Amino acid sequence: MDAPAATARPDSGPAAVPTADRPATPSAGLDRKGRVKRTRASGLWIGLISAAVLAVGFLVFIAQNSEKVSIKFLGFEGQLSLAIALLLSAVIGALVVAVPGIVRIGQLRRALRKNAKHQDAGS
Repeated sequence: MDAPAATARPDSGPAAVPTADRPATPSAGLDRKGRVKRTRASGLWIGLISAAVLAVGFLVFIAQNSEKVSIKFLGFEGQLSLAIALLLSAVIGALVVAVPGIVRIGQLRRALRKNAKHQDAGS
């Protein structure tokens, strides 16, 4: 008598088992490691959540440092909330750092374009 035929499930068999020479093919939304691929929408979602947490932190900072302080700079005098003065100085400091960075990026872009034109002309 013949042995009863084994019933094969669609997800079983040699095609479903990954091996060293034949890795499993990932699904449309998964990467090679089986994790969900990152998308622009997920990046935007993370950015919005981070911005909301940062905004709450700023609000707490402003609420806790609302007393007025006297500010003197280059002959100008005035009264301003401590929190606003600190945040304003942080923004100005970031701009002071950003301007040379923007100039340098522009220099590198120009050099790259110039180099690309010379390579195209030499070909």
